[in-house]
Amino acid sequence: MHSQERSDVLAHVSGNLRRLRQAAGLSQAALAEASGISRRMIVALEGGDANISLSSLDKLAAAMGVGFVDLVRDPARAPSAEINEVTWRGKHAESTAVLLGSAPATVEAQMWLWSLGPGERYEAEPDPAGWHEMVLVTEGTLRLELSGSVKDYPAGSFAVYGTDRPYAYANPGDVPVRFVRNVIA
Repeated sequence: MHSQERSDVLAHVSGNLRRLRQAAGLSQAALAEASGISRRMIVALEGGDANISLSSLDKLAAAMGVGFVDLVRDPARAPSAEINEVTWRGKHAESTAVLLGSAPATVEAQMWLWSLGPGERYEAEPDPAGWHEMVLVTEGTLRLELSGSVKDYPAGSFAVYGTDRPYAYANPGDVPVRFVRNVIA
């Protein structure tokens, strides 16, 4: 884990979305149609006035022919595998997801550092077919819910699964849970 202060990824999405959409030659309406994300949401995102799910950012990136990382990367930093940006915050101060880095794969590979405060939950939308995740629990107990099946993973355990179905992370305990999440597309 890096000691430098992390910024909030949504600070970069606004400018990156506008720049990448224009570079792709798409109007806001055309991007809305191609991505399935409403034009109103795209206008709000470009204006810095909206919050959006990670899976919706994936849909926007795919519609423009760019990677998820292109939308969230700080444009002032030189391109590298290191991202180190907060991309999700829960209700508890202990609940965050930090995109640590990305590497080329068939589409992309991402490494994240997640933490969930006591009682916190994150529900994910299904990814496209062929996407997978690998999680390694480093502290606490992670509850993983996959299509109605629930299993707890204590510190030191891991899981590998396809994400083309509904899934969720939860912290059933009284202490924060921390885990490394790798996404492979």
